[in-house]
Amino acid sequence: MEKLQQTLKYRFRNPLLLKQALTHSSVTGNERYNYERLEFLGDRVLGMTMAHLLYNLFPKDKEGVLAQRHVQLVRAETVAAVVKKLHIDDYIIAKDKETVQSVNVLCDVGEAIIGAIYIDSNIEEAIRFVEENWKDMIDTDNGSEKDAKTQLQEKFHSLKLPSPVYETVAKEGTEHEPVFTVKVSMNDGRFALGQGKNKKTAEQQAAGKLLELIG
Repeated sequence: MEKLQQTLKYRFRNPLLLKQALTHSSVTGNERYNYERLEFLGDRVLGMTMAHLLYNLFPKDKEGVLAQRHVQLVRAETVAAVVKKLHIDDYIIAKDKETVQSVNVLCDVGEAIIGAIYIDSNIEEAIRFVEENWKDMIDTDNGSEKDAKTQLQEKFHSLKLPSPVYETVAKEGTEHEPVFTVKVSMNDGRFALGQGKNKKTAEQQAAGKLLELIG
């Protein structure tokens, strides 16, 4: 854990919080010892921090553009990428390697780390951690690229097709760690499936796949 704390640039006063943030429910279902409660907290801290950063960094952006930036920066894939960049995945405590490789699990651990830092110190330290590890992504994200659902809607409009239809076809996993499967269809029967830890993420993934399908 010493090397990980050096990587995080934060030393825990209570090292048990760090261990908890890394512990998956497959090891223990007791929420006092796994990351689920910390993930809940860290998710909110990340969202608030990112909204505040974007508000200050892009004073000329309209609300819609800020919202697009925010979605891209807090989505599961982005948080998972930060976790991989910091090699936090090497320290995740789970029953099998497949669990550790899940994007949702990587995201949850990243958010749990943020929550653990907040509990162990204060909101300023949690904000510092987010700023430090998301800054490159904020700088490279131009915020002008339309999300997949918007692009798909515009594509359908240009082809004079009825709007795409989104349908939640499955919800798996636990209440704290759900995986949604969403189907998006077009009127000729073609469709695509997307998955995510919430419906919005699953819809975006499905829309992106259908865009690739129709070209």
